[in-house]
Parts: sequence; structure tokens; C-alpha cells
Amino acid sequence: MPIRVFVVDDHAMMRAGTRLVLEQEPDITLVGEAATAAAAWEGVATWQPDLVVMDIGLPDESGIQLTRKVKARFPQIRVLGLTVHDDEGYVLELLKAGADGYIVKSSAAADLVSAIRQVMEGHAVLDPTITRAVISGYVTKPPAPAPPEESPLTAREKEVLVLVAQGLTNAEIARRLYISVKTVETHRAHIMEKLGAHDRTDLVKYAIRTGLIEL
Repeated sequence: MPIRVFVVDDHAMMRAGTRLVLEQEPDITLVGEAATAAAAWEGVATWQPDLVVMDIGLPDESGIQLTRKVKARFPQIRVLGLTVHDDEGYVLELLKAGADGYIVKSSAAADLVSAIRQVMEGHAVLDPTITRAVISGYVTKPPAPAPPEESPLTAREKEVLVLVAQGLTNAEIARRLYISVKTVETHRAHIMEKLGAHDRTDLVKYAIRTGLIEL
């Protein structure tokens, strides 16, 4: 089944360019597009696509607010932010709203297509121009102190979670922490169970929301 995509952008030329790119991909189908948040909300509710390509700067309502509404009503729909903003503050707000990825408009067409596929596979996608600032730059701090009372994770599980959010493989995490791969797999299973997470995207959002990765 092709990936059903709905595009939200207030610039007609940007929508046309995005449409042209997506129409070249056999595994992606553009089911609709909108220039305003109101039209987008109606279109998303009608089509219930697999993924929404979401611009932040809309004339009637922020794409961040619209993302929050979409995720609250249709949690199964993935949202990929597409915007001119490359400020990490926008990234944090978009991720807090529930977005599954973020890519800037200056990215190549192939990057947009790749981001759509990765998000649909359950990966957290951040544009290469800001990934280092948002993820890598903030996980090079010393290990986090003992977790607060409300956290269900142990100190070691938090260390593993930070490295998972950074994108390291189980083998790389094992080498970094001087533990076995099997132990890493056990920690990851416990983390997923305790947080009720379904994929790495959920883990990245939790790490940012709880301050394990700080802005």
C-alpha cells in the first residue's frame, strides 16, 4: 500500500513543488493539500492520511497548534514538519506538539522523500542542519543524576535512553557503557515497557520532554 500524504503549506509554489516531487514516487500518494489550518483540519479529518507534511507558518493558525490538534484527534497519523525555520526552539515546540519529524524547506527533494519514508518506519527525523544542535550537542553532557521520584527509569536506563535518542545502535551503546549487547537489549525492552513507548520516536520525545536532552 502506498503512503497516503496530505500537504499543508500556505505558499502555492511550495505546494506545487512538493506535489511534483511526491508524484514521482511510486510508493507515495498525495491525497490532498491545503493552504490554511482550517482547510487542513477539514481535509485531514476527511482523508485521514498516513502522514501530514506540515508547514509551521500558516495564516490562520500555527502549524504547531494544528499538529497538536491532529495528534490529539488522530494519534495514528504521522506529522512531518516542513518549514523555513531552522531554530531549535521551533523544533522543540513542534516535537512537544507531537510531530514525528522535522525538515527545512531548503532541503533537497530526495531528503523530503527519505524523511517521509523514515517517519513511516517509526524513526524520529530531524533535518541534518539542526540534528547536531538538538540531539548530539545536548547529549554530550555527563550522565544524568538519579532520576526524580516520578521517573520510572533507573539511572542506567536513562543513560541507555539518551544514547538511543542520539541514534546509537545496541552494539555502539554496549561499547560506550562497557556492557554486553544483550544487557543493552534488556534495558531497551524495560524502557519501552515502562514508558509505554512504541518506537524510537516516542523515546526521543520523552527524552526531550523530561530534560534528558535539554535545550
